[in-house]
Amino acid sequence: MKLVLRSYWRSSSAWRVRIGLGLKGLPHEIAPVNLLVGEQFTEAHLARNPTGQVPVLEVEDGARTLRLVQSMAILEWLDERFPDPPLLPADLDGRARVRALAEHVNSGIQPHQNSVVLKRIGELVPGGAKAWAAHWNAVGLAALEAAVRDGSGRFCHGDAPGLADCYLVPQLYSARRFDVDLAPFPTLRRIEQACAALAPFQAAHPDRQPDHPPEGRTP
Repeated sequence: MKLVLRSYWRSSSAWRVRIGLGLKGLPHEIAPVNLLVGEQFTEAHLARNPTGQVPVLEVEDGARTLRLVQSMAILEWLDERFPDPPLLPADLDGRARVRALAEHVNSGIQPHQNSVVLKRIGELVPGGAKAWAAHWNAVGLAALEAAVRDGSGRFCHGDAPGLADCYLVPQLYSARRFDVDLAPFPTLRRIEQACAALAPFQAAHPDRQPDHPPEGRTP
């Protein structure tokens, strides 16, 4: 089996999947898609994912190539296909909690800062895109701080990294890009530090991706 991840170095959605692959210890190839030049809207990429987004995980298994899209679907597929170590808890209540934490980010924060959304905000309100993204990051992270604090261990859920941590770490990186003050979120920052000490999180970081721009040229 060969795994190829269509990714962009700073895409938080692709980053989540890179972390998940790392936590699973799965060898994979990174195939960059340059979002800045519109490569996601080329005929070749739209054939992989009609939404024109990343990530896309291509699973080459014998004569079959399976193309998986959307970070949540990809990570849950990985967890079912390669169950050890798990990204989701064994108990029903725990799985519901972890999925909810991930969705706080996936549907409650990240869509507000999606590049196409920010581009449109900038067209409607010149100079307003960054303030828009910062506002919704701050609001969403305040809710996430409260939700994680009640039941966290070393990580978002217990003492092993899992699905919710795959979503938390990229989101805090994004919040810093928009100059959000993270001081009010001590639980999230503590968990982020615990994640940063682990090799899968280190390897998945944008700075270590093959398409990361040369030093001094980061957009």
